[in-house]
Amino acid sequence: MVSSVAACSSTRSSTSGSTSSGTAAASDTLIGIAMPTKSLERWNRDGAHLEELLKADGFKTSLQYADNKVDQQITQLQNMINQGAKVLVIASIDGTALGPVLDTAAAAGIKVIAYDRLINKTPNVDYYATFDNYGVGKMQGQYIEKALGLADGKGPFNLEPFAGSPDDNNAKFFFAGAWDVLNPYVQKGQLVVPSGKAPKTDDDWASIGIQGWSSDTAQSEMQNRLNSFYTDKKVNVVLSPNDSLALGIAQALQGAGYAPGDSYPVLTGQDADKANVLNILAGKQSMTVWKDTRQLGDQVAKMVSEIVSGKDVTVNDTTSYNNGVKNVPTYLLDPQVVTKDTVNILTDSGFYTKADLGQ
Repeated sequence: MVSSVAACSSTRSSTSGSTSSGTAAASDTLIGIAMPTKSLERWNRDGAHLEELLKADGFKTSLQYADNKVDQQITQLQNMINQGAKVLVIASIDGTALGPVLDTAAAAGIKVIAYDRLINKTPNVDYYATFDNYGVGKMQGQYIEKALGLADGKGPFNLEPFAGSPDDNNAKFFFAGAWDVLNPYVQKGQLVVPSGKAPKTDDDWASIGIQGWSSDTAQSEMQNRLNSFYTDKKVNVVLSPNDSLALGIAQALQGAGYAPGDSYPVLTGQDADKANVLNILAGKQSMTVWKDTRQLGDQVAKMVSEIVSGKDVTVNDTTSYNNGVKNVPTYLLDPQVVTKDTVNILTDSGFYTKADLGQ
């Protein structure tokens, strides 16, 4: 996987400008880009980067953010279809709600690329580009396993697990990757969940899902658990599937008197959002899984150019992602773990400057 990603990623970079094939194929073709919200840092980065690449390749673009409102995203997509878009790149809010509008897109001959979130229950999604989402969760689980010495038999430790938004198809993969590592230790008693919110199987993940990946909801949920189940004990580890949830959880921990130090809980995350990287440096979060979304944008821009120019579209997985109707041809990229000791990979890559991180 690593070699295939490296090989394909080397064909263009975030600073490489337009490709000759992309420019030749573009001919002022309109590409629609539908992003879920501007309220999370990563979607602003993703949308702006992809739009920049496509414009550099000579495409016209329509970049729209839907404020996490499904009906608004559907309306935006319909407008893109009416405007004659050739390709739609969609980071969906609800992966099951776009069937009818994508029927309209298919009837107009428009190709659809699902961006980082799989679109479900429709035959009219042509390609999917994402990171190894199961691998993201597995990295979180393995970090906890190593940090606590679980493989060496240490424990018991008090764990509180969280999962992502139930309407986001990726959330089940994140949770499954982590829970497949951690659940055996729950069964052995090395990890104890005082709140009782420990799904029995991977498929039960939605029971602890946080709708809309809301920081505020995660904070309230963590506060409720601390107030109800930790009056006479301490939480040792919190499984958070992403940085938005981790931000709220960290606020709840701070409000309950937890301070950075040896007794601070292990807290996971994902996305390397700036506020969370600062929390990692301050000892308020243990790690994040960094998905260099510039690479994702690079790959999607390449796929758009391949579609428009009639070339075979680059994918590296044709079996893992079934949307309930078909296996969607997919391109998977590899994520990386970032900790306080390895935060330099974010600045060395140019994802952040040292000034961004107060260094």
